[in-house]
Parts: sequence; structure tokens; C-alpha cells
Amino acid sequence: MILEFFVPFVMRTVLFIVLIMSLAACDRGSSEAEQEFADGKAQEDGETIESGKGLVGKLDISQRGTAMIDTPFQAPDGSSVRLSNFTGQPLLVNIWATWCAPCVVEMPMLDTLAAREKDRLKVLVVSQDIQGTEKVAPFFERRDFKELEPYVDPENGLSFGFGSGLMPTTVLYDAQGKEVWRVIGAMDWDGAKAAALLEETLNQS
Repeated sequence: MILEFFVPFVMRTVLFIVLIMSLAACDRGSSEAEQEFADGKAQEDGETIESGKGLVGKLDISQRGTAMIDTPFQAPDGSSVRLSNFTGQPLLVNIWATWCAPCVVEMPMLDTLAAREKDRLKVLVVSQDIQGTEKVAPFFERRDFKELEPYVDPENGLSFGFGSGLMPTTVLYDAQGKEVWRVIGAMDWDGAKAAALLEETLNQS
């Protein structure tokens, strides 16, 4: 009797663990979906984006039109904020960590983008370092960012909410708070590909 109960229980447990691991690794890609952007070229969902700087990311439009996730995180002044606090103009949200090398490479480019498009786009970088401000504040002090601010999410609420399983992950929302696309992995935010992907949404703002 014990074996009759125990074996099915173990099998169900193993299947559940495998399912969770599969979901965590999922990049939500789709090889069929396509979206027209401002440069007139079709961008295929799941397209790998490689730059001359050795950065590689994957475009994902499978979540297009979905609402912002509602998890709280911490502003530079220590107050609690949500993504919905930034609606009203397009929002580019980047989750990163100080230990993530591609994330660190992206930061100066995101800062340049934030300065160049500050009238049309808010760029929000939110650290997923579990040490929070203790780890992120010195990182920002060593760099001369003009626009980026040290938002932190030590509980990793955004990382779990996006469900990409990878950092960096960057999500573009339109002015109404609806997702347009996301890039899972790193990319050259100074490059022509990033400009083309952004332009359709920025032109509508």
C-alpha cells in the first residue's frame, strides 16, 4: 500500500519540478508572429539581434498588448513605486544586476538613449541585486550617468513578473502602459536596430 501511494506521488513531484524549470527557461518566443515597425521591415518574433559590440538578444513580441505587471519596487529616494507610476509616455524598462556583465555593458548606452530621447521616452533601469541599494549605490557612484537613476528590486519582483529567466531583459511599454515588445538578452541601444524598434512607438507619443 505504501509503495502504491509513494510511487505516483514521486512521479507527480518530478513532473511538477520539470514543468517549473521549463517555464523558468522559457523565452516566450514564437517563430511565426511578425510585427511591422517604422523602418518598413518585418521583425520576426524570436529574431536574434546581434551587434558589432558582441551583444546578443532575442526579440519577443508575443506579449504585445498586455498590461504592465503590478509588482512594487524601490525608487532612489527609498519610496515604493510601480511601473504604473510612469504611464503617460513610452517607458523602456531594463532589469539588470551588477554581477551581470552584458547588463553592465548596456548601461552607458541606455544612459545615452535616455538623454537623447528624454522628451519622448522614460528609460528605467531596475537592479535585481538582492543586496539592493547597498550594492547598487556604489556602482552608480563610480559612473557618470546623466539620466539613469538607481531603482532597485531586491525581491526580484520584476524579474519573476517578466518571466524571461534571463538578464538583461528590456521591455518597451507604450504611453498607455501596454507592452510593445521585449528584448531578452543584451543589445546595442545606440544602434540602428534599436532606433528602428523604438521609432514606431515614439512617433505615436
